[in-house]
Amino acid sequence: MSDKIRDEQTDFLFKAILSLSDIDECYAFFEDLCTVSEIREMAKRLTAARMLNKNYIYSDIAEKTGLSTATISRVNRCLKYGSDGYAAVIPRIEKRR
Repeated sequence: MSDKIRDEQTDFLFKAILSLSDIDECYAFFEDLCTVSEIREMAKRLTAARMLNKNYIYSDIAEKTGLSTATISRVNRCLKYGSDGYAAVIPRIEKRR
């Protein structure tokens, strides 16, 4: 997938994200970049990935996040067959908690 999206503009976006120094900067940047709905959707997907890693069932994840089971299934496919993006960040977040 990264080959499909990799270009100069996307590199610039990811470099901008990597330059953020704290959660307040993240909120400010993402509020400017995305709609509230887009931010909430990404947060829900990350929560679903975290819950799938903890072996929650789809119905519990759907209830907690409001995501459809189709979206939860997509997140699960990414966890199992994706680029390991979720696998890279979830343990880091959990470790810092």
